[in-house]
Amino acid sequence: MLRRTLPELDRSLVPASLRLFPQAVASYKVSEHLWQFVNGSVLEFGYCDAESDVTRYQSAEYDVIRFDELTHFTESQFTYLISRVRGANGYPKQIKSTTNPGGVGHHWVKARYIDPMPPDTVCECDGGTRLFLPARLADNPFLQQADAGYEKRLRLLAPYDRRALLDGAWELDEGRYFSEFSAERHVTPPHPIPKSWRRYLTIDYGLDMLAALWIAQSPDGYSIVYRELYQSGLIISEAAAAILDCEPAGERIDCRLAPPDLWNRRQETGKSAVELFADCGLDFDKSSNERVAGWLALHELLAPRRDAQGGMRPRLTIFDTCRNLIRTLPALQHDKRNPSDTANTPHELTHAPDALRGYAATVYEPSQPAPPTLYDCEVGEFLRY
Repeated sequence: MLRRTLPELDRSLVPASLRLFPQAVASYKVSEHLWQFVNGSVLEFGYCDAESDVTRYQSAEYDVIRFDELTHFTESQFTYLISRVRGANGYPKQIKSTTNPGGVGHHWVKARYIDPMPPDTVCECDGGTRLFLPARLADNPFLQQADAGYEKRLRLLAPYDRRALLDGAWELDEGRYFSEFSAERHVTPPHPIPKSWRRYLTIDYGLDMLAALWIAQSPDGYSIVYRELYQSGLIISEAAAAILDCEPAGERIDCRLAPPDLWNRRQETGKSAVELFADCGLDFDKSSNERVAGWLALHELLAPRRDAQGGMRPRLTIFDTCRNLIRTLPALQHDKRNPSDTANTPHELTHAPDALRGYAATVYEPSQPAPPTLYDCEVGEFLRY
């Protein structure tokens, strides 16, 4: 059984288990955080405070893993840990979780368990089954009887927390950096793009993740993210090869953008990352690394504006094949210390949006208001009298 941090574990699951299990059937080993049952079964408590903590379970085998407050975990932690549910002992293998809406994992938990199927419905996917069982305070009469004032205290919370903890609402926007993002407005099926449009490649690169986005820009300033590459563990030569493999023969890329840190020389080679990319056939221009200015530019691109036909549409749309950008962009949260910036945790969410920010900060040009017509001036003069 897992909580995100050790203090959370010591405040919740451990004391609850000490009240639950009699010494006649099990003994608790404090230093190892586990119960040893007389029938040979073991119940182990664990935590994953940092992303790297998952490696402590690298050799482990479990029949069942239970996550308490699943939305406190990142998707990468969850994905790694459920791979430890394995073994040849013939016992059924299960992953079970409890959670409230909200937290760093809200969006991926919602996408995995809430969105694919109605509540109380078994969904077959990825070679297994999933089931979401909603539970609200009204479903727990024992708690209401034991603590009659609990509901009143929940109703005193801020609206966001009250909806999450009392109503179990998963449609929450509090803390979202790009609250204007909407799949209905910003995501579109693939469609032909005129060859005359200017085309960009923008990347965020590290050994932990390569996020590459291909973007087409119309002459009047509308942008379409039409392709993405999202892959971890690639050295530069492999990253360059993967990028080139994504580009059809004859595709014209007018500009390739990379963040300024890739111009720093590496001690082991004496070359910068962009020089190593150039050796592999990819030349990059330096994108702007202004974080807040870049996010503001991206806000502008996402905001609807009136087009030539008089309708309202955003200046940036995304093909629905770019699943990782669509997944991570709306999941970004405000930085608590600097609300004008995005939070850097969970780090896995930042790669594709950072690549898009580099594009927005570099190419975005604020639209100039149209000069007033003679008719506009005459009306203005008339209204002053």
